[in-house]
Amino acid sequence: MLEEFARLEKRLHVDSRDWKAALLRFLARPSSTSAGPLDDEFPWIFAVIAATAAPHVSQLPLWLSLFCGVVLAGRVLLWKIKRPVPRGLPTLFALLGTVGIALEYRSLFGRDPGVALLFLFITLKSAEMRSRRDVIFIIMLGFFLLLTHYFYSQSILTGVWLLVSILLLIATLLRLHGEKRSLRQTFGYAGELFAHAFPLMLILFLLFPRVQGPLWGLPRDAHAGLSGLSETLSPGSLDDLIQSGDIAFRVKFDGGEIPAKSDLYWRGPVFTDYDGLSWRARPFYLRGRAETPPTVDPQQKVYRYTTTLEPHNLRWILPLDMPVSAPANSFLTSTFETIVRSRVGMRTQYRFGSVVGNTIKVEESPPMLHEALVLPGNANPRTRAFAARLKERFDSPERLSSAALIHFREEEFVYTLQPPLLPERDSIDEFLFETRSGFCEHYASAYVFLMRAAGIPARVVAGYQGGEVNPIDGYLMVRQSDAHAWAEIWLEGKGWRRIDPTAYIAPSRIEVGIRAALPATDLLPALVRFDSNWIRNLRNRWEAANNAWNQWILGYNPELQREVLSRIGMNDPNWRSMLTSLGVLCGAVLALVAVWTFRHRQSESPEERVWRRFCDKLARRGIRRFAWEGPLAFAERAKDAQPEIGALAREAALCYARLHYGVGGPALLERLKNCSAQMARRPKTVNEGFA
Repeated sequence: MLEEFARLEKRLHVDSRDWKAALLRFLARPSSTSAGPLDDEFPWIFAVIAATAAPHVSQLPLWLSLFCGVVLAGRVLLWKIKRPVPRGLPTLFALLGTVGIALEYRSLFGRDPGVALLFLFITLKSAEMRSRRDVIFIIMLGFFLLLTHYFYSQSILTGVWLLVSILLLIATLLRLHGEKRSLRQTFGYAGELFAHAFPLMLILFLLFPRVQGPLWGLPRDAHAGLSGLSETLSPGSLDDLIQSGDIAFRVKFDGGEIPAKSDLYWRGPVFTDYDGLSWRARPFYLRGRAETPPTVDPQQKVYRYTTTLEPHNLRWILPLDMPVSAPANSFLTSTFETIVRSRVGMRTQYRFGSVVGNTIKVEESPPMLHEALVLPGNANPRTRAFAARLKERFDSPERLSSAALIHFREEEFVYTLQPPLLPERDSIDEFLFETRSGFCEHYASAYVFLMRAAGIPARVVAGYQGGEVNPIDGYLMVRQSDAHAWAEIWLEGKGWRRIDPTAYIAPSRIEVGIRAALPATDLLPALVRFDSNWIRNLRNRWEAANNAWNQWILGYNPELQREVLSRIGMNDPNWRSMLTSLGVLCGAVLALVAVWTFRHRQSESPEERVWRRFCDKLARRGIRRFAWEGPLAFAERAKDAQPEIGALAREAALCYARLHYGVGGPALLERLKNCSAQMARRPKTVNEGFA
């Protein structure tokens, strides 16, 4: 080192007294080797980080993605120019990133901050790869980070990405510990190892007791990002849903018989309280359960079907029109909403039987009828006056309602997603007599207000209307863009009757779908707006594949597991016994593997054990022996890499070769042991890859 310093000083013409400048220049010199363990494995390590971390970029704050991207780019640059990472810099970046995450999420605990920390740490770990242990830590952290992708997406594409990433992680481990192979050979071997583990994975998937509930159980953010209907309804509140092409739920009808499109009303929350601008659903525990089941005409057809409902984090489930009974673990409220005991936080299946176009609940309690007549203060005087005129002209609620609907149909009302903004006060007056432009919630709200002002009990119902059948798998798909609002009025002696004002303003919305009802200037999801035959066919095939994935993989719940097990003769599985059996089976497999491993190690001769330990010590110095490499060739390569240990390596190789081929005795074995001991005492040079 002193000789190199002297040569550098002479080359730079630095005066010997100016030792500070010379020292700075010396320390800033390029390193002769990379700061990492093995140059050849660097691309694999960075590929592992990219494959496991990159999909989270869309879920994390932009500043964090840019920060980690700059760190990785800087690490690649230092590797290319063969300079080490300054000590202390990764620690500084870790502190800065952790503080930023704490400020961003107001916590370091929970799903999102936890994933952000993992994303940060696997990136920063690349800046301090000084040993084989650091590289293995990155790979293990990559396996763990892959699991977190299912917190945000459980689609087929996510599953495929995870499988490819697992193959990459296994291949990187092979590169790190085995001989160098071609890219094809490495991934082929990784695929072979993965195939060996697949049967056990399949057995555990099929037999391990299923646990209901979301992957992530912290209540603070377990259901972040879920969308669907809300507990309030106001003008414009359904716009975001209408502009989403996401599937709200899928329905499979028994026998494949599906009602007409105009009868596909999927009943959600019922809104009775109105404050002049927004409608609110009264909490289900204040409404109570339905005292009597819905009144059903015995001659009316009952449709039986299974609904696969996407998570929306509310307690409403969405039956067709009027269910004749509630599914298990649910009940009907007094307003005939179907409520489950806990919020729908995961994809769930429900069995229903429903009738369509039926008048419900011929008898109603006075408090409920009074609630359906309440109006706020003196708001909307013009609408009240119009209701009074209608009441004077028509002597029955049916005729009055028909007159109001004819008014909607004959006047110049416009059905649009882009209506003018309404004032907070007298918004119904402004809509009915001035703007006359709105969406389904505008018309349902105005109609119900008009009916109440005329003395007819009325309420607003939200849900979905319509749906389209996927011809590939026969499921009816109801999208968020099918969100809808309609009304119900009370008719003495007949019960609650569904009235949909939108059917009078834009009948094509009910008969065909929302795409046919809206003007071309209104924005709709691309899958709804552009609906050519080839796009529709491609979409149907993709969604059918997704549905199969959801039904049989993600939807493999306890009920489906019992059905599968019953087909193989396990009609009443005892989960405690199954867990015990699985534990015993896994323990037996591990014990067999351990016995085979110990026997394999014990079958080694004394000289093989000593030679293996000697090779392990060289590997820790950065010189790994390949499986196909002979001892003498390995010794020559070790001498070329590190001349100071060449003589010792050659002596050990000669001793092992003679002992292996039966030339030599105990004295030669002692010489081999002595070489191994001397290697352990040899100091490591600064240029050795693994410390």
